[in-house]
Amino acid sequence: MERRALIIGGGIGGLTAAIALRRARWRITVRERDKGLPTTGTALGMWPVALRALDAIGVGDMVRRAGRRQQAGVFLRPDGSRIATIDVERLHRRTGDHVYLLSRPGLLAILHETAMEAGVELRTGDPVDDATEVGDVDLVVVADGVFSQTREKVFGPAYRARFSGSTAWRGVVEDMPTDKFVEVWGRGLKFGVTPQEGGRTNWYASAAAPEGQFHPGEELAELRRMFGRWAPPVHTVLDAINESAVLRHDVYVTPPLPSFTRGTVAFLGDAAHAMTPDLGRGACEAIIDAVELASHLRKTLTVEQALHEYDRRRRPATQRLARVAGLAARMTHLRYAIPVRDQLLRASMVAGPPGA
Repeated sequence: MERRALIIGGGIGGLTAAIALRRARWRITVRERDKGLPTTGTALGMWPVALRALDAIGVGDMVRRAGRRQQAGVFLRPDGSRIATIDVERLHRRTGDHVYLLSRPGLLAILHETAMEAGVELRTGDPVDDATEVGDVDLVVVADGVFSQTREKVFGPAYRARFSGSTAWRGVVEDMPTDKFVEVWGRGLKFGVTPQEGGRTNWYASAAAPEGQFHPGEELAELRRMFGRWAPPVHTVLDAINESAVLRHDVYVTPPLPSFTRGTVAFLGDAAHAMTPDLGRGACEAIIDAVELASHLRKTLTVEQALHEYDRRRRPATQRLARVAGLAARMTHLRYAIPVRDQLLRASMVAGPPGA
């Protein structure tokens, strides 16, 4: 008998899970709150470990072709002096692959098309408010993001998303191609630039700030006040953008869950382990969650056994990454002991990125 799964959330993790489970001959329904795919969004770094997971569902090469390969990476001070260099070739030797940058809409378009071709039923504009009342299915996969209502209903209000203490700005500059990742660390401030497909440059910035302290219509002025005197590529980007191109949001994280499963319900991605963006691994980990969940469901006799193995494997790994991301966020927001911070960053480059 064909097994049936309901996936709550049609983002990166949800669509990856849908494709992976269809390949395992499950009948899949995805219910997504939004009415359509996003048309704007900044670049996501696809690390080798995530690309291997995408290879397992047949879309890895599509992502490589659509994205931009990161050719080099460097960490700078605001005056343009170098703190540390990312050894891109060493990563390639170690993993056999590179980091590719692809926009969220670009990645979602690939996953959406693949899911539709595989026969996934996708119901947009159709939110699920209670995962315990979804009808006759063998599995519920919760992939509805950092503000997951299902997570709160299953585990209680203590596991509601929490403000991390930092805010973030992001955007895209048209007609400014780059192959290099550059991240600039100041006193309590950070500004980054990465490649993006289509000859665009993706940029982002972060700072410690009170929750909800936005400046509607004046965010670009705020960015120029904080970063305007920094060396290229920072002031080059700030000179090229306008107010309408600036997105701002506070950063939220999830408390460590006691389990990624409950009965025949499995949580993945930000619904399970939202972390600060400092490692650039949120989307990657959602992809890996989804593919590993489907792998265990193929290998074990019962859904309960598969979910036990999924929780045993993925919860320690992702919660460890979330702790490292939190430490990285605190490092970037330091206002004092800057030489010590820079030494720690250089040491981390020598050790290599975690779980690449």
